Amino acid sequence: MKRFKLTEDWTATVVGWLIILLIVCQFKPTWPSFAWPDAEILLNKVIALDNVGHSLIVFGFMFCLALIAGLFSGKRWTAVVYSFPVVFFLTLIAMVVGGNKFLKTWGFETVIFSLLLGLFISNIFTLPKWLKDSLSSELFVKIGLVLLGTNVLFGDLLEAGALGLIQSCVVVFVVWNFCFWLCRKMKIDKEMALMLSSAVSICGVSAAVATAGAIKGDKKKLSYVVSLVMVVAVPMIIILPVLAKLMGLSEPMAGAWIGGTIDTTGAVAATGAIYGDVALQTSTIVKFSQNVLLGVAAFAISIYWSYTKKEGVEEEKPGLKVIWLRFPKFVLGFVAASLIFSFAVSPEVVKETTPILKNIQGMWFALAFTSIGLETDFRSLLTSENRRSTYAFIGAQTFNVFFTLLMAWLLFSGILTA
Repeated sequence: MKRFKLTEDWTATVVGWLIILLIVCQFKPTWPSFAWPDAEILLNKVIALDNVGHSLIVFGFMFCLALIAGLFSGKRWTAVVYSFPVVFFLTLIAMVVGGNKFLKTWGFETVIFSLLLGLFISNIFTLPKWLKDSLSSELFVKIGLVLLGTNVLFGDLLEAGALGLIQSCVVVFVVWNFCFWLCRKMKIDKEMALMLSSAVSICGVSAAVATAGAIKGDKKKLSYVVSLVMVVAVPMIIILPVLAKLMGLSEPMAGAWIGGTIDTTGAVAATGAIYGDVALQTSTIVKFSQNVLLGVAAFAISIYWSYTKKEGVEEEKPGLKVIWLRFPKFVLGFVAASLIFSFAVSPEVVKETTPILKNIQGMWFALAFTSIGLETDFRSLLTSENRRSTYAFIGAQTFNVFFTLLMAWLLFSGILTA
């Protein structure tokens, strides 16, 4: 009897939607707390017995889903049983470290600690073959991306207002194309160019991860882009408010500039708060508008990549059938989640389910980056190609700073609306 098996893309879609249905039907495991401003809260709350119990419940929930995903995608169940607890435990450590208030204020997301912990272990110790062979980083990323669709709501575009929407659309389009052009001029391969362009123009880590999933990108390149986004975001948290003060920008204008320039949502919130309450509100609205455009961008990049990537030697562009065969099917699960949660699910249900879905999505991403770190030889990140990528990213981010400042001044100074 032939064993039932789905492709990795369809597996991610099925498991992602299974999670969505469970949460909508009121299955809501109590999520453990990872936030700690000081050692006292860490000891008395984060690693307290009841919080550890919540972590074990989440482990059981995620373990069952990982088993289902593994069986659907054709993995041996023993591979999941042996490897998943290891990856989950390491990810839990990374989430506790990433829960520190000081690190969060500086815009460091949990995935960077997951990646660094995985890289440290894989480059200091020799991993057993059974662990390396059973890691499922791409599958975890794709499940997380399907869930990400529930947080990318088109209704946010309407709430953002016309000015925020106009700025987001123009900035994303112009900066994305500038970065892609710059990368190609610097002879950076198309795969890396797509990830860099999405990261610098849309929403940093999430955009890079979504693009890598859509084009089946190299995991080593993705880990490098994620690290680059986080490192560049940190000095911008300090520099942009200072420059805005020196230029005498109003809070709405400064917020629009900050929200359209800094690549991570956490860093945007931290920077906007430094400048003022109105700046925080405006920067958040602009960043949310860009986040919503992630769905449109991921779909367009999927079509573009399916149409242009080469398999062997081809004289003609592929037809519709070949495009469908190449198209990453999990993107359909992502888009379906976004459309249904935007237009078919009541606002009350969206408000009730979004926090837990976002936590589960973040867990899948963190598990994926722990796995990527465990799979990666750190020396493979230190290449001439990556050095060129760094220069291209910094060049594109510099262009982003000046172009977004121009757009914020035109739209929020009252010149165009007077």
